[in-house]
Amino acid sequence: MAEAHNIPAGANIPVGATTAGSIAVAAESTVATRMSAPPSFDVADFPVPHGREEEWRFTPLERLRGLHDGTALPGGTIKAEFSAPDGVIIESVGRDDARLGRAGTPVDRVAAQAYSSFEQAMVVTVPKETVLSEPVRLGLHGEGGVTYGHTVFELGAFAEATVVIDHTGDTVRAANVEYVVGDGAKLTVVTVVDWDDTAVHVAQQSALVGRDATFKHIVVTFGGDLVRIHPRVSYASTGGEAELFGLYFTDKGQHHEHRLLVDHNTPHCKSYVVYKGALQGDGAHAVWIGDVLIEAAAEGTDTYEMNRNLVLTDGARVDSVPNLEIETGEIVGAGHASATGRFDDEQLFYLMARGIPEHDARRLVVRGFFAELVQQIGVADIEERLLAKIEEELEASVA
Repeated sequence: MAEAHNIPAGANIPVGATTAGSIAVAAESTVATRMSAPPSFDVADFPVPHGREEEWRFTPLERLRGLHDGTALPGGTIKAEFSAPDGVIIESVGRDDARLGRAGTPVDRVAAQAYSSFEQAMVVTVPKETVLSEPVRLGLHGEGGVTYGHTVFELGAFAEATVVIDHTGDTVRAANVEYVVGDGAKLTVVTVVDWDDTAVHVAQQSALVGRDATFKHIVVTFGGDLVRIHPRVSYASTGGEAELFGLYFTDKGQHHEHRLLVDHNTPHCKSYVVYKGALQGDGAHAVWIGDVLIEAAAEGTDTYEMNRNLVLTDGARVDSVPNLEIETGEIVGAGHASATGRFDDEQLFYLMARGIPEHDARRLVVRGFFAELVQQIGVADIEERLLAKIEEELEASVA
């Protein structure tokens, strides 16, 4: 069952509930851009969440392993492997560096805890007018314990770069990642979350998009016991464009939560959001919150967001909540859609009628469901790895 809206103008418009039988339950109408506390770098400015707050009501707090209440003391180990083409500047800086916090301030207690707990932040700079022919790659491998982090990627004016951040191993981690995209610059980010099944990962990823700049953000989530990613986009000037894509495969017992906010705070900017997920196994739970705020000053905004979920087995649950809040009628367009459904038996029958075995037919349908997003990555080895991971997940479902 799907619900879609295309809205040329309006004000304060949330989306109502969307359900698909017993396999998915979406939230009641709400605008989740209203947080329970204003943004702050000070963890003391955020009360300890109890699960009744709008921004925490889907998250199983007991599985955060203390990241939300101050009991998760740093002491774990995470190994960082970095590779970058010539011309990229990599620095280790303290909390007082003026470049930290430019793209966004922590909006919840875990993000503030991460900011107050890291030892050294990493700042990666691509100088103005530098066009990188190879991706910047950051591999983070957890080796147990609690870890915190803060990373800033900054592109100068008219620079072009692709960044790949890869998460593997086991850790309980909270981190903030910032992307500052200079005027006329183009940045593509691919975040791969492939932790061990025991890991916990909570991250706020904030982007500030400059004049006529382009920002593409892709999140791929497979691993972890609990993963909660919070991408946020705002605009420094007019003409900015942001594309946010997400792919998640949520397995038995996993909780994968993606909470997005695109804040259209300046005129004549664009945003486009597409997230797709597949779920299988008892207790698999995916949450997608897509918030778009069009402020009164943001005339000429053009935005669209969509979430689609494919439930492969019984026992899985999806919460999908697209929200629009529009404060000006002078916009180009705004639309949103959410759909959740079971595996399409008609597609399966069509393929099997042409001699394709059921197992292969199921694989083809799921690969086709994700194909659009995999093609957005643009990094061949990552695309191949993700297709192999999807195959691995599907093999597990029939084992």
